[in-house]
Amino acid sequence: MTQTKNSAGQIPAAAIRYARVLYELTISKEAIQEARDILKEVPVLYDVFINPVIAGSSKMRVIDRIFPEEIRNFLKLVCKNNRMNLITDIFAAYDKYLEERERIVHAQIICVEPPDKEHQKRIEVFLLKKYSAVKVKLTIRKDPRLLGGFILLVGNDEYDWSLKGRLERLEQKLTWR
Repeated sequence: MTQTKNSAGQIPAAAIRYARVLYELTISKEAIQEARDILKEVPVLYDVFINPVIAGSSKMRVIDRIFPEEIRNFLKLVCKNNRMNLITDIFAAYDKYLEERERIVHAQIICVEPPDKEHQKRIEVFLLKKYSAVKVKLTIRKDPRLLGGFILLVGNDEYDWSLKGRLERLEQKLTWR
């Protein structure tokens, strides 16, 4: 089971629409996770659901027997519409939509050395205010080429407080004149 991102690396629009429906159905996170786990642990199910030779009624019976009752109708709809090939994308889009609705911000710090706890806390406070978030999920990636400082990535936004970035901006200013 793989995600079917388009050439721009984005989740297909159909998967996003199904994810929003899944969110609006208020199916428990546990039932959604259980369905994910089943599909992950038994990958042959995915093959069954996307196989056009297997009758739809057989697929519906499999859904009724294996998946939590709470999510069955949703999975049947996806299967009936021949969109089970998008199921991992639907779950990924659901996660993203859920985090947007719950105002969770994902950020990545790229640095030479990880920031200390106090500096990390100040970055989190900045992100909470800047993005009107309730929670921040930070990941840290080391990159010695930055020379010092750090780069903060949040979605499509980039905040470059690295020494390398500062030197490049200084060079641009000096060579522009």
